[in-house]
Amino acid sequence: MMTPGSLRGELQKIVDADRLSLYCVLLLIAVGVISIYSALAGKGDTALHFAFRQVAWAVMGVAAFMATFVAGHERLLKYSYWIYGISIILLSAVLAAGITAKGATSWFDFGAFRFQPAEPAKVALALVLASFLTRYPPRGLVNIAGALGLSSILCVLVLLQPDLGTVAVYAVMIFTALVMAGAPKKYLLVMIGTVLGALPVGWSMLKEYQKLRMLVFINPSLDPLGAGYNVIQSRIAVGAGGLLGKGFLEGSQSKLHFLPEPHTDFIFSVFSEEFGFLGSSFVIVLFGVILWRMIRTALRTDDPRGKILVGSLSAWIWVQVFENVAMSVGIAPVTGLALPFISYGGSSLVSLGLALGLIQSVHAASRKQFE
Repeated sequence: MMTPGSLRGELQKIVDADRLSLYCVLLLIAVGVISIYSALAGKGDTALHFAFRQVAWAVMGVAAFMATFVAGHERLLKYSYWIYGISIILLSAVLAAGITAKGATSWFDFGAFRFQPAEPAKVALALVLASFLTRYPPRGLVNIAGALGLSSILCVLVLLQPDLGTVAVYAVMIFTALVMAGAPKKYLLVMIGTVLGALPVGWSMLKEYQKLRMLVFINPSLDPLGAGYNVIQSRIAVGAGGLLGKGFLEGSQSKLHFLPEPHTDFIFSVFSEEFGFLGSSFVIVLFGVILWRMIRTALRTDDPRGKILVGSLSAWIWVQVFENVAMSVGIAPVTGLALPFISYGGSSLVSLGLALGLIQSVHAASRKQFE
């Protein structure tokens, strides 16, 4: 158990954290709060209510960050299999007792708030992959198959919800962990080829609304008042922003309720319409700085577990950033993945806080080595 003295010592390590990336994260959270307020401004008190809730979730995210940072990645890696087991239990329970929204049974409803266990499961997946692949390096098929079998449990449970977007994030995290752990290129290429070859089978397993999402990605006018409506309105919002944007609270697509899910899935479209190309570029630069610092941390650490951990957590954040922004401008299918730190959602913000705490723990542990 940690004593008050040791706790103070751990808290003092915050000076070794990567403050540049943390400042960028805080700016993105601020962008999220004002964008959520603006997205719902045409709905009376709802806008202020959701903005305050996002601030509350952000505070909880900071608390989650401090908890994992103080605990340290090395200590949490010791309990990675227990943490992973808890995630499996929660994902199994949500299938039995969760609520269904947007076609997926992904949430526990506690009245005052909803909890989506698939979000913190991303942290659990990164921890267990770092532990397993360090102990059983993926040099041969047996160890690679073991890693895939272990991590596929989460994928199957989330696929049953169904939530294909989150499964795709898990898949990218798993692949990145294998790369960071030094898996031979020939096996990685076989994995890519297997996935590509299985696409026709995967297509046949999709539900009709999921197939339609893919088809309208190619041609939104195929269903302009249905599945293609979201993409068309999002494109209009982004394009209407021009260079400088229409100004805060002046976006017509969200205020006139043309843009669906403006505070979650299409939050980037709301911001783009009001702050234009320059504002959107600023947000992307902030994400770029965070990515650069994460990659820097993964490359500099001499701890193989830390390298795999940071790599897989970075992959999670970056595949969601790419997918959400690309979805908003119509160059990727609509998946419902949130834009990290900006989209409304407590489960996402708290889970990101946990992930950042682990990444900063690795950064702090490796920093003195290079000073």
